[in-house]
Amino acid sequence: MSDLHDLPAHALLAAYRQRTLSPVEVTEAVLKHIDAWEPHIKATYLLRPEAALEQARASEARWKRGEPIGLLDGVPATIKENIATRGDPLPAGTAAVDLVPAAADAPPAARMREAGAVIVSKTTMPDYGMLSSGLSSFHPLARNPWDLSKGPGGSSAGGGAAAAAGYGPLHIGTDIGGSLRLPASWCGIFSLKPSLGRIPIDPPYTGRAAGPMTRTVADAALMMQVLSQPDARDSMGLPAQDIAWNQFDQGSERLRGLRIGLLLDAGCGLPVEPEVRAAVENAARLMEAAGATIVPMQPFMTQAMLDGMDHFWRMRSFTDLQALPAVRREKVLPYIRAWADSAEGMSGTAVFNASQQFHLTRVAAVKACNAFDYVISPVAPNVAFQAELPSPTNDPLRPLEHIGFTVPFNMSEQPAASVNCGYTEAGLPIGLQIAGVRFDDLGVLQVAHAFELIRAPQRPWPQPPKG
Repeated sequence: MSDLHDLPAHALLAAYRQRTLSPVEVTEAVLKHIDAWEPHIKATYLLRPEAALEQARASEARWKRGEPIGLLDGVPATIKENIATRGDPLPAGTAAVDLVPAAADAPPAARMREAGAVIVSKTTMPDYGMLSSGLSSFHPLARNPWDLSKGPGGSSAGGGAAAAAGYGPLHIGTDIGGSLRLPASWCGIFSLKPSLGRIPIDPPYTGRAAGPMTRTVADAALMMQVLSQPDARDSMGLPAQDIAWNQFDQGSERLRGLRIGLLLDAGCGLPVEPEVRAAVENAARLMEAAGATIVPMQPFMTQAMLDGMDHFWRMRSFTDLQALPAVRREKVLPYIRAWADSAEGMSGTAVFNASQQFHLTRVAAVKACNAFDYVISPVAPNVAFQAELPSPTNDPLRPLEHIGFTVPFNMSEQPAASVNCGYTEAGLPIGLQIAGVRFDDLGVLQVAHAFELIRAPQRPWPQPPKG
């Protein structure tokens, strides 16, 4: 039998029903495993073992009575720190924020509590979520369990590291340009950035989505049953819909007859590393052998689109930082300050033109994908990079060169997942992105699970260093 911290959620729930395991012993095992890993990867924020055990004891009592309160009762979970949990401050990864306790759970946290999940900890992120790394002026530096010299990606940095390290089976992150899929790719896990509004979030923002970070599609599908429940606080939320999330497993037959676009050039940003390209091409061959038709795609993004979004976000951040007292502004990560300050001289016309690139990206993405059932691509052109770097380029004037494959699907509101498709010679994971048409979140899960069934056997999950 697998170690308790490695068991997927559905296996834990089956064991609770059969009374062969209890939420208390599982939570104790997860906490012990976190204790071994955490000095090395620094994935947690507000890790409170006794509070977790208190939740587990309450869950154990419910299972003994045969009265679980929800679909996830007793399953250990973590939540990204920028998703509000009642009574806890939200530093947003930066030392510049006043630590004010949140008045209420944000929708994803509320749904997890209602379902009975044991919230073991929150997880770390970089300043304002504006980096694809674990570098933060507030949190300790997060690292990648596969290689401690590398970062886990970001901005859902702690969530990616926690899932790969085995901090329980269920983790929630957020994504506005790739912040779920990038750490999923670089940590070898699964993640779904759902259609905009599929998982209610507060506060909502253009392109912003919360989503599951798990080791398997099965656990992500289980989380979607809980997280996709409606919440009036999200002004961009989708109407309530009865989606058969538990029908994610259609076997590898799900691939037969599909027309799948293969995108190997983002049209902007960094070139795709040879090992990444080879892994994605191999994934395409496996899908083709399973009955899909693979059609090479031309890039639809442009450098102007990527730069426009970058410049608009710079101005947004510059405005936000200028509103801070100087003493607090100085606490923001220097890289972020340099990036934001570069927008100081932008004219109103330049800001307007930059803002239009979001819409142009949306139109281009939808048009390019219309000819296909699904689109596959690298998640990122590169694999995990040095943990101490804020971005792969380490250049605040070229900060987003690695998100050309991920960001268009935030703007087009399409669901897109990352599923591991291989490893570099050095042993670093490589993510395959699978994108579907708007609202076809279940289809993306089904295709991702089909790929899980036909890919090569996965390497054992990393273990904490000894001593």
